[in-house]
Amino acid sequence: MADKSQILAMPEISLGPEVRGMPVLGFGTAADTPVDAETTKQAALQAIELGYRHFDAAALYNSEQPLGEAIIEAINRGLIKSRGELFITSKLWCSDAHAPDVVPAIRKTLQKLKMDYIDLYLIHWPVSSKPGIYEYPIKKEDFRPLDFQAVWAAMEECQGLGLTKAIGVSKPMPSTLQTFPLLSTKLK
Repeated sequence: MADKSQILAMPEISLGPEVRGMPVLGFGTAADTPVDAETTKQAALQAIELGYRHFDAAALYNSEQPLGEAIIEAINRGLIKSRGELFITSKLWCSDAHAPDVVPAIRKTLQKLKMDYIDLYLIHWPVSSKPGIYEYPIKKEDFRPLDFQAVWAAMEECQGLGLTKAIGVSKPMPSTLQTFPLLSTKLK
């Protein structure tokens, strides 16, 4: 276990008054070659021991459940006092990027993480694919038109329900964001 006196305070970025500061350095849970859940859990535990407080997960990575288990174990071992010491990000996969599927998707994420809320929920890619398929790369025939405004409204609903403190878009193209003045106005 790392000596707590040797762990440096991590600078944080403000995402607004309702959200705790987001540590600028986070521990990603995606593995280019998929790994088993126990490996992900042990890696997350080691990261907590080393002082990481921001964790990036996603439905696609199959990392939410082992991350949740690692956090529970870290609390039980006294590595952290509570989940509130951590900043947890997860992402809506493209096959759930349909307005009626957004709230159920975050509820599933929370169930896997064994949490009541996450700090940041991102649209993983600003594209939509056939519902129920969690794979990458997305097959050409599985792409669907994205109703960004409807999906964004559902993301706002997640925030309004207290399921996430903040929302956003991962990997956006500037042209994508400029297409949606409602979003760019709220970001200012």
